[in-house]
Amino acid sequence: MNTADLTVLLVEDDLHMQIACVQALQLAGLAVEAVGSAEEALPKLEAGFPGVVVTDMRLPRADGLSLIRRCRELDGDLPAIMITGHGDVSLAVEAMRSGAYDFITKPFSPEQLVEVVRRALEKRSLTLEVASLRRALRDRGGVEGKIVGRSPQIERVRRLVMDVADSPVDVLIHGETGTGKEVVAQALHELSRRRGAPFVALNCGGLPDNLLDSELFGHEAGAFTGAQKKRVGKIEHAHGGTLFLDELESMPMGVQIKLLRVLQERVVERLGSNAAHPVDTRVVAATKDDLLARAKQGSFRADLVYRLNVVTIELPPLRERREDIPLLLEHFMLLAASRYGRPQPDLGTRQMHALMAHDWPGNVRELRNVADCLVLGVRASVPGMEVGCVAAEPAAVAAAAPPDLAAMPGALPVPGEDSGLSLSECVEGYERSLIRAELQRQGGNIARSAKALRIPKTTLNDKIRKYGLQGE
Repeated sequence: MNTADLTVLLVEDDLHMQIACVQALQLAGLAVEAVGSAEEALPKLEAGFPGVVVTDMRLPRADGLSLIRRCRELDGDLPAIMITGHGDVSLAVEAMRSGAYDFITKPFSPEQLVEVVRRALEKRSLTLEVASLRRALRDRGGVEGKIVGRSPQIERVRRLVMDVADSPVDVLIHGETGTGKEVVAQALHELSRRRGAPFVALNCGGLPDNLLDSELFGHEAGAFTGAQKKRVGKIEHAHGGTLFLDELESMPMGVQIKLLRVLQERVVERLGSNAAHPVDTRVVAATKDDLLARAKQGSFRADLVYRLNVVTIELPPLRERREDIPLLLEHFMLLAASRYGRPQPDLGTRQMHALMAHDWPGNVRELRNVADCLVLGVRASVPGMEVGCVAAEPAAVAAAAPPDLAAMPGALPVPGEDSGLSLSECVEGYERSLIRAELQRQGGNIARSAKALRIPKTTLNDKIRKYGLQGE
């Protein structure tokens, strides 16, 4: 929220002082409303009041101190500025203890009043914007708020997640690094009846082989050197809930055998014990590798693959669903602005073109990092980004610049009031133009066009249907 949208509520019973303060604030371009008592001011105040309060200490009935305390009760973040007379320093100190933002001692100059009020307005503007961002995040509920995007590939992922979330079947998630495998696993858990039980995540590549065995299955006291007391493993800890195993491809062969038995019999034996403990744990595993190809090479157990891939969720890389970039970026900037207490930046057409042209080797995780950089105002890793970051070198900008839209068939103008088009409409037009031009270059051959665009044929067919290019 801009400070120009905020109001200064002035509470001053001295008419001459009231007029002088109003004139000083209005000459500085600030909106101001003046009243003569705390009783007149209170009906105008509420939680989320879009402005700040400036009040004299000495008022006819309820004094300024009581008004400041009431402001604090209504909205703990509402800035209130106290005007005190010369020699009322003790009252000013009491006002600060009661929650006043600042105080001004009479006599004061118009410049001093405007400076203090401007600082308070900037603070209020940021507080209200962060609150608005948090409300927007809360409103994004359901599976759409967890798995963000409008592309056909993500729509399929969402439908599959909703179909299998409440079933007991184990799930294998396949996708490149950074595509959001753990986000999908959490969605499966939170949309199921298991959401009241633990969601336990374990990275299979982050532990040595001997520690991974103990982490998964637990151990009894004395099971090995250093095992001084009994430890419940991750599988037991996730009883009634979900166990997420990331980087499954790095799991040692011996641990794979034990995990296969758990999946088949739903019992677990701790290291150093012969007792079998029943477990009701759903396993969601994630991998970036082709596990069947690994099985043919002898580096992964084929029976474990077949046991896990009853339901497989394929996550597309970000470069294959570029139409989701604007929505994802907005979502991540909302999160970052709320987390860091910063305003959400506005991006221009050139910056969005740079984002759309980037290849995103780090996928959604890389885009989230860029959103954080934009909100924090530090350098982003995408060539051509100049908002909220250090400008890239001209050569890098030129290399990342997208093709000229005007030279493409079916091109769309840039978004704004002149074109009457939104950013998402222009982005879709940009993608449609790219696909149409490539199909023309390849004589309508979908296989060659998909290879040139570096996307699967199924994805290209989805986009051809989406943009009505079948006849062409």
